[in-house]
Formats: sequence, C-alpha cells, structure tokens
Amino acid sequence: MLFDSHLHVVDRERLNYPWLEGAGALNRDSLYPDYAREAHRCGITDVLHMEVDVAPQDIEAETAYIQTLSRRPGSLIRGAIASCRPEEDGFADYLERVLANPFVKGFRRVLHVMPDDLSEDPLFRENLRRLAGSRLTFDLCVLPHQIAKAIALIDLNPDVQFVLDHCGVPAVKDGVSDLWKSGIAEIARRPNVVVKISGVVAYADPDTWTVETLRPFVEHSIASFGWDRVIWGSDWPVCTLGGGLATWVAATHALTSGCGDDERARLYQRNAKRFWNV
Repeated sequence: MLFDSHLHVVDRERLNYPWLEGAGALNRDSLYPDYAREAHRCGITDVLHMEVDVAPQDIEAETAYIQTLSRRPGSLIRGAIASCRPEEDGFADYLERVLANPFVKGFRRVLHVMPDDLSEDPLFRENLRRLAGSRLTFDLCVLPHQIAKAIALIDLNPDVQFVLDHCGVPAVKDGVSDLWKSGIAEIARRPNVVVKISGVVAYADPDTWTVETLRPFVEHSIASFGWDRVIWGSDWPVCTLGGGLATWVAATHALTSGCGDDERARLYQRNAKRFWNV
C-alpha cells in the first residue's frame, strides 16, 4: 500500500493558475475524482495534496477547497502542503492562521522556476526561521544547479524540517550528471532533510524511458538519504507526461523488487505517516 505525498488537483473553475498558460499538456483540469479512481486501483491509501502555485490571492482558497475534498466520504486526502510567500511581509500573520489548522502539514514555495536568489532574500530567510520547532515542514523544489542554494537555506535553519522534492529534479533524459549526483550526496548530509522519490518519470524521455533509465536516480537518492528519510509521491498529474500514475506505481514496484519488506514499507508509507503524524 502506498502513501502518496504529492498530489496536485487543478480546478480552473475554482482557482487561478497563472503558470498553466505555458504548461502545454498540463493546461487542463486535473480533478480529484479522476485521480482517486486510478489511485484506488494502484493501492494508494493515503494522500497529501501539494500546492499548485495558484495566484497569490487564491492561496488560502486552495487549502479550503482541498480540505472540502478531504471531507467527502471515502476521500484519500489526509492533509495539505500549502503555498506560501516567505519573501512577503504578511507571512507571519499567514503562518498563525495555518498553525490553527491541523489539516495543513507544511509549506512549499516553488523555487525551481523562480530567480536563483529568491531564497537569499533576507525576509525570506527570516520568515522561514519562524517554522523552527513547529509541526510544519518546508518542501524544496529546486534544480540541480540550485541545490547549493538550498543547502545554504537548510544550514541557516537546522530546526526546520525540509523535504527535497522529486529526487532534486534531475534531467533524467540527459543521464546522470556529476552536478546532480554530488548535490544529492551533499544535501543528504543534513539530518533535517528527507527526499521524495517522485516526479522522475516526467523528466525522462516519454517514448524511450524504462525502469533502468530511472534506477540510478532512485537508487542514488535512497543510498544517500537512507531508508528512514525517503518518502514516495506520484506528482500526479505531472507524472502523466511520463506515462501516468499506474505506470509510475508499476515502475516503483519494479525498482524496489530486490528490497526487503521493511525497506519498502518505510518508503511506501511508514516514513510519511511518521513524518507528518498522519
């Protein structure tokens, strides 16, 4: 059974997504019932929703919408990772509102499509320190050349729990790079970081990738972080760019077929439940 730590729901009738206009095949609705139908078939039992970089004025509305979905009978949704803007003055007040809502398990501020120096903004760093000692995690979605900046942010906040999304967003179609490989090994030395084994199918060549294409990225990430600091995620609907949810689940099982039952259980669900207290 799988705990999916990375579901995106896109509903253009309810929320605004400025980035979708240039998103090609992802510029469409990706609704929870469509995901849930396939997730049930794939053995997914629990889900966290990941923010979808909605327009700033819709950030809290997105959380409210996902919380409504979680209340439907039989819903798989157990919580949400909410969007945030640590570089803005209103973050402290927003944080107080979020802390009052146990449905929100953490934050993410998209960084891989932002200027490299955003995380170096003094207000950004000051506001991130406010998460220290709280129950809220902070997801890092960064490109390989940005891992050094992520490490600097982590080192400034040793009491904040970070999550590295998508194995560090490697360019799978181009093969393993020294930059990515060394970056993963270095960021994994920080004990307050876990890594999501997620998203990699979207970065592979959609027509030619196989399990062996993905293996070095998944295995290096797990070897670097260890079995107690790895978490699985689908990155639906982005994973549809590389074959879809069922394809990624099947690849995950193939990639871990030689592992022990306890190791698979930690990756598949146990670590996530412990990490977010779900």
